[in-house]
Amino acid sequence: MAMTDHPRRAVVAVVDDDRRVLESLELLLESADHDVRLYSSPTALLESGRLAEIDCLISDVGMPVMDGFELVRVMQANRPGLPIILVTGRPDLLNRSPLELPGHYRLFKKPFEGQELLTAVGEAMASPHLRTPRS
Repeated sequence: MAMTDHPRRAVVAVVDDDRRVLESLELLLESADHDVRLYSSPTALLESGRLAEIDCLISDVGMPVMDGFELVRVMQANRPGLPIILVTGRPDLLNRSPLELPGHYRLFKKPFEGQELLTAVGEAMASPHLRTPRS
């Protein structure tokens, strides 16, 4: 590594249809020195061509067209072992869509403590046996 090179920061993708949530999570994650990618829908993430660079995914559960549970299924097919953190402000969605996720995942109910989320992200990315190496 050359003297001007810096270690690569972890890439955290955030998917939420609420712009305010995206902006607040961006600030929170950047404060912990993560490289953040924001997506306003699962489709935007899936069409971004950047799935291979993601180290951790944070997604809202209740979104139109494709909800967070379906996004998890798609991501597991494309990036098995990718750490996923789901957030929801609607606990009723959890009762309607039971989710069994292999690998590392967490579920947070809004509102949640920012430090708890940062800890979960750090723990997720510190579990190398659960991650698929990036290309």
